[in-house]
Amino acid sequence: MLSSFYGATQEPQYRQKSLFHVLADDMGQGTRLHQNYLGMKSARVPAANRFAATSYSFSVRMKDAPDVKVNKGKPFDALRLVWHDYPGEWFEEGASGPEEAQRRVDAFMSLLRSDVALLLVDSQRLLENAGQEERYLKSLLANFRNGLLLLKDDLLKDGKPLVDFPRIWIMALSKSDLLPDLDVFGFRDLLVEKAGGDLVELREVISGLVEADEALCVGEDFVLLSSAKFGEENIEVTKRVGMDLILPLAAMLPFERHIRWGQSKQITAKVTEGLLAGVGVLSAVLLEKKIKPAGPAGAVLNLVSRVLSKELLDEAVKATGDKLKNMNSEAMAKRNYLTATLTRFRMDLDRGEEEQVLLRSVK
Repeated sequence: MLSSFYGATQEPQYRQKSLFHVLADDMGQGTRLHQNYLGMKSARVPAANRFAATSYSFSVRMKDAPDVKVNKGKPFDALRLVWHDYPGEWFEEGASGPEEAQRRVDAFMSLLRSDVALLLVDSQRLLENAGQEERYLKSLLANFRNGLLLLKDDLLKDGKPLVDFPRIWIMALSKSDLLPDLDVFGFRDLLVEKAGGDLVELREVISGLVEADEALCVGEDFVLLSSAKFGEENIEVTKRVGMDLILPLAAMLPFERHIRWGQSKQITAKVTEGLLAGVGVLSAVLLEKKIKPAGPAGAVLNLVSRVLSKELLDEAVKATGDKLKNMNSEAMAKRNYLTATLTRFRMDLDRGEEEQVLLRSVK
């Protein structure tokens, strides 16, 4: 999946039409991912990366606009995506010893500053349990729940709930090309019907790890994913599902959700500060408000988050439909590629819902 995500961004057609470049911060990792993708074109499936947790960092760097003034006025020129690959086998099998057990804890700790987590449901396993899908789904969710419980004491220092923690847990159907007749609503309904109680129990376990569980969505967002269409003799890498939603989900779903949660009077000040850190800058970019880059970058982020009014934050997060299209068109006309990219990301999320590939929580 990761090879498909990165490899597609290196294709000539993608690079020509896109307003940004996707760059692997580690060139060695980028080369290996691109190599895997090219191998898929030749019907070679990448080797499974079992029992190894690896983080991949990418920079989404905007192309320079012809107008030098536009480039100078940008509060930032790149987004950062960090993809933490956490092996599902670690929730199915016990650690071989203390060293591996500690490695699992260290790997999971690295996930805690993520904004979005994808919990993958394997379409192949659903097919193997057709008619009795609950056998697989209950096992999957129970293993994940129990794995978190085993890590709980290591994760909660002095027993205190976590402030920094992934607060959006999306249920993702991987290899969705194997189930072409199942849209995102069918996927949701299958999960709720066959393993609804297990989803509730998973929410309860994750709620026990995090401070202010009002700002938490577990199993309320759903997406279909497929890295390619796999045939007996060929792999069609252009026939992908949901992969173009990865960047929009990572960049804009937390933005939308954090503003709503951060304005809730039920959330503690410490959690609110964490939720709203940075959303002011994104809001200013979406609304094309001028930002004077004075002082350290962190100070700018905090300043803008405080200065922008609730009304402006609401305007940024509630812009949809024709208004969002107009914002995108105006940004393109001005060659403001950063605003155009962020508005395009939000439009991509709307399109994902229209195509019934994505289902977002209203929470």
